[in-house]
Amino acid sequence: MTPEQRRKTVIQAALPLVAEYGSAVTTQQIARAAGIGEATVFRVFTDKEELLQACVAEAMDSTTLLQELRSISLELPLAERLVEAGEALDGYLGRMGAVISALHATGLQRGRAPVDGGGTADEGGAERGRPDPTREAISELFEPEHDRLRHPAGTLAEVFLSLTFGRGRFLARGDAKIGAADLVDLFLHGAVDREETA
Repeated sequence: MTPEQRRKTVIQAALPLVAEYGSAVTTQQIARAAGIGEATVFRVFTDKEELLQACVAEAMDSTTLLQELRSISLELPLAERLVEAGEALDGYLGRMGAVISALHATGLQRGRAPVDGGGTADEGGAERGRPDPTREAISELFEPEHDRLRHPAGTLAEVFLSLTFGRGRFLARGDAKIGAADLVDLFLHGAVDREETA
């Protein structure tokens, strides 16, 4: 196994432990979960801090999210496509939030962890001048309805992402009453009961 493969194995074993214990997790616990000796952890990471920052970077990496979004069939009705996208985004936000919240709760301030792979599906979108792959993947879900859209697909994608990320804050507090399907219905049909709009 190459050092990079070993790092990946250690990070994957560490993520659920970091989400549970935050910075209180021990390298011995992580090594045990990875099926390696503790000394091996320090062959691929300088110290525990570097390992924790690598876990933050992995939790924020949107590569898997983008794969999930791009695998949504465009043959499905628009509402179903958006529900699948909302559920994928919820999963990503949940994983990222669990790691960062646990580390923050145990006193570790998030540093500038490098983000490898697909980058971050950030509420603010991509850096200026750079395309936002998450927004692009959501935009593609609107394309089959191109002729029926009241706004450009990119604009609708931004609004959908804003609603989803905003809902993620409520999910993090445990007080969200709107599921992904409810959010999509609200997005597509508005807040007023359709029977009362006539």
